[in-house]
Amino acid sequence: MPTAPQTPPLPEIAVDARGHRCPVPTLRLRRALELAQPGQVVALTADDPLVRIDAPHFLTSEGHELVEIVDLPKAILVRCRKRH
Repeated sequence: MPTAPQTPPLPEIAVDARGHRCPVPTLRLRRALELAQPGQVVALTADDPLVRIDAPHFLTSEGHELVEIVDLPKAILVRCRKRH
């Protein structure tokens, strides 16, 4: 029995908020998630250390999935998936 063709995954949305302080990185993340499709991944890059606290709190309160937080040289990467 042939299987139906799989839909390719949606491209990741990159949001660069380096150089901005709280609450701007989280506001940019919110805007990107509003434009994203359900299940789409958004990757926020920020250099404000508070994003480690603010982004997970926002994502949890809105029902989105936190995929990972990665420390980069001079920045923090927050990857999340928009709720379905």
